[in-house]
Amino acid sequence: MSVLRSRPILRWLVPATAAVAVIGGGAAIGTFAAEAEPSLPPRTAAQLLVDLQTSRLEGLSGTVVQRADLGLPPVVGLVGGNDLTTLLTGTHTLRVWYSGPERQRVALLDTLGERDLIRNGRDLWTWESRTNTASHRTLGDAEAGKPAPEAQPHLPATPQEAADLALGAIDPSTQVTVGRSATVAGRDAYELVLQPRDKDSLVHQLRIAIDAKQHVPLRFEVLAEGSDQPAFEVAFTQVDYRRPDADQFTFNPPPGVTVSEETAERPGAAGPRHSAPAGDPQVRAVGAGWTTVLVARVGGATAGKPAGAPAEAPDAAVSKLLGGLPAVSGNWGSGRLLTGKLFSVLLTDDGRILAGAVTPERLYQAARS
Repeated sequence: MSVLRSRPILRWLVPATAAVAVIGGGAAIGTFAAEAEPSLPPRTAAQLLVDLQTSRLEGLSGTVVQRADLGLPPVVGLVGGNDLTTLLTGTHTLRVWYSGPERQRVALLDTLGERDLIRNGRDLWTWESRTNTASHRTLGDAEAGKPAPEAQPHLPATPQEAADLALGAIDPSTQVTVGRSATVAGRDAYELVLQPRDKDSLVHQLRIAIDAKQHVPLRFEVLAEGSDQPAFEVAFTQVDYRRPDADQFTFNPPPGVTVSEETAERPGAAGPRHSAPAGDPQVRAVGAGWTTVLVARVGGATAGKPAGAPAEAPDAAVSKLLGGLPAVSGNWGSGRLLTGKLFSVLLTDDGRILAGAVTPERLYQAARS
């Protein structure tokens, strides 16, 4: 079982960015500063995994920085209103507070304002300073003992999701070692390194810096093949392990705010649920582990068109994006290919989307199956 899935505290603290997928946006503030390598007692990879499983954390607050350089075309701004695309490039800064699974707060700091997600017992608030709008939702019994609800895309798009999958995939396909010690947010840390053995994976390494005393993940890095610099990185730049004051989790609506009341059946401002339903026949996985390819049917016969008919682009911006992608073809058919440092996406003319952290050749193999 995944370490993070079995430990709700750790799932929220790798490092506390699930809400990024809800509130998006951000402002560039520069890169993470390198610090001297501390001298720490030796720890094996197995010992570090046990440290993650047995950690006990009462509270935490701090500043988190997320940075992405995935080598993608300029999709941000082309597809308007898509919070997910804002996470694929640039740097984003958050303030986080944690006081157990029932009290959490994430504030995304923007050059033009702030966006907050606040969980306090059964109350879940979201607030947007630019529009001075807020949403309140009362959590039901099934949600009351869980961390704040997350609006997550089906594919991993946050460090929390990536770490959950990575630690859950430790098997013979993964080499697990201990990297160099580091200083992150003024804290001495060990580094756990996960490296895929399959050469068709575009992921070179995942690096998780773990606080040497508190055993909390402080930094998560993803390195692409052929690069010694992270393509995706998220880290605490300042952290305090004292339990935050209760006032941090009380939402006081500012003057003039427009508040909407949501229900469990209509979680509007908490974010749309992008995940595909369990057992969705239009989404399937080909392969396993690091080279898994997700295949989705978005057009053709399943969309009410004759088999082989191309899928329609939802708007002119998407059409422009797709039209700029290189055309590819083979014994699997024809389509367009989007490539980045960490993943490839194949959009076939018969209405399929194939995506994975794999080489294009692996996508073509999956398209033939």
